[in-house]
Amino acid sequence: MAGPIPLSELASALELGPHELVAAVGGGGKTTTLFALGRQLGGRRVLTTTTKMGRDRTGGFPVLFGPSDTALLDAVGAGDAVLVWKADGGHKAIGLDPDACDRWFDLVDHVLVEADGAAGRPFKAPRPLEPVVPSHATLVVACIGASALGRVIADQCHRPMRVAALAGCSPYQRLTPERLATVLLSDRGLRKGRPEAARYAIVVHNVAAADRPFVDELIDVVDGRVPVVAVGRHEVGC
Repeated sequence: MAGPIPLSELASALELGPHELVAAVGGGGKTTTLFALGRQLGGRRVLTTTTKMGRDRTGGFPVLFGPSDTALLDAVGAGDAVLVWKADGGHKAIGLDPDACDRWFDLVDHVLVEADGAAGRPFKAPRPLEPVVPSHATLVVACIGASALGRVIADQCHRPMRVAALAGCSPYQRLTPERLATVLLSDRGLRKGRPEAARYAIVVHNVAAADRPFVDELIDVVDGRVPVVAVGRHEVGC
């Protein structure tokens, strides 16, 4: 690996086109991914979630609650971005139905969706009703926080029993590159819910120098089956 990219280059590294519906799933870095792409992409952009988001995490974007299509189009104008939630749930904002994301994708240039939750943990495996990916998604991004790399599954992962079952090990064993790749590439793991036509990419966030050998090994194990992007340390919370 040549080295982790800065967060400011994420949209370029993912090779995003002029019209994308991106769904971020998995663990650490989903909100970071959402806000970074919202800043880096052009055109009319809608940022939202199909689950819940911290009410205080707006990324500096203007916020709308349950807008009509007309109000949404007025807000994004000719080339702006807006963060949309269904309702204010107090500590957590309540997200949108995936059908709304699909409908807005016909109206704007980009829809960027946080489509999963991980209770603040850097890695996870989904339960039966997760993730909530819009059916028109063009790219699903599986996010991992580097603090999970090589660590004991039970200590760092959300739903560690599910992670371990998919990885074929005990939850008290470490998340090796091989075990991580197995969960990332499984249709019962982080590829779960991906529309058939959607592309798939892996993004490892907050990669430090000490993490690079692990990420290099992960890339070797994945062996070109899907892109793996390593993002260096950044200040935006995961």
